[in-house]
Amino acid sequence: MERPSAHPHSQRVLATVLVLGLALIIAACANDTLAHRAIHATSSGRADTSSRRPPSTTATTTPPTTTSTSGAPKTPVSLPTPATLIPFTSSTVGAGAWTAAGRAVNAFPAVFETALVPPGGTQAAGIAWMDTRLLSARLYSGSGSPGGGPYEFTAPIQAAQAQTLVAAFNGGFKMNAAQGGYYTEGRIVVPLVAGAASFVIYADGSVTVGAWGTDVSMAPNVVAVRQNLVPLVAGGQPTAQATSSDWQAWGGTCGATSCSSTVPGIETQWRSGVGVTADGALVYTAGPALTPLQLAQLLVRAGVIRGMELDINPNWPVFATYDPTDPNGLAAPSNGSSLQPSSVQNAATFFNPAWARDFITMSVAATAVAG
Repeated sequence: MERPSAHPHSQRVLATVLVLGLALIIAACANDTLAHRAIHATSSGRADTSSRRPPSTTATTTPPTTTSTSGAPKTPVSLPTPATLIPFTSSTVGAGAWTAAGRAVNAFPAVFETALVPPGGTQAAGIAWMDTRLLSARLYSGSGSPGGGPYEFTAPIQAAQAQTLVAAFNGGFKMNAAQGGYYTEGRIVVPLVAGAASFVIYADGSVTVGAWGTDVSMAPNVVAVRQNLVPLVAGGQPTAQATSSDWQAWGGTCGATSCSSTVPGIETQWRSGVGVTADGALVYTAGPALTPLQLAQLLVRAGVIRGMELDINPNWPVFATYDPTDPNGLAAPSNGSSLQPSSVQNAATFFNPAWARDFITMSVAATAVAG
């Protein structure tokens, strides 16, 4: 029996349905292909470049930071490097620019040195800036100052300490002239004096300077206190005593050409001093022709907020850095350099068994190694 022919309208509807169905099939296949390509691109390590951020073109010299899993702010391993100092006189070309000295700590310079001529002066004084986040301080004692030994830490510096030694510098007056006290290795060698300028070292090797009983005081973590006279710098300014015309109050000096007791002393003499900056850096300065005020002005120019005078006269001020060829090698006179080449003492002084004066060493801090 013959099937009757479909109605023309029904044929048109059927054709339309077939066309739409074919279009949907083609679209689905296309989407599947794109999805497959996207999955393939991801699995092969290629990212969609349409959303990639452009690479940064800004270089950074920010010091690395210690890792933290507590969400607390990260602490920089080193202090910011010091800014160039402004000379007191514009005629001093290149003065005030810092140069790295001594062995690096974790690839960071830990000591910087420069020189400035003080106001009204004619000879440059050396200035050393020390990073107290990278360095650890230790007080060495001698039979001449403070006396009353024996001491565990005394000259000469031993190999165990020379392996991390970066710098060393002189202490203060003999105790009969220091007008202050001395505490080290768990005992009071000379009673500490309230108000005296004090160099204080803590158990972790950190250090500060201040007036005893006001800025600093005894605590369980204090391991050494070296006092010498009264503060030279306070509040970021020379103290009233520093600006006083009574320069003899800052110690008896040698004459212009002799240290004989029969020769009158002079005001402009070898002097050394040390202090701390607002961010905790330690600054040392020494020069051959300084008044107490000029010494204070040099410290202030280097950013010191609290400072003190250390030893004076030609035979005693000395600051040395050590830079062995091997980063883990021993510091020694052969790889040492003096801040002031004209100083009587030098990098060999602290390795001399006969050296009888106290001094301070700055070595690689254990926390800096971990960083």
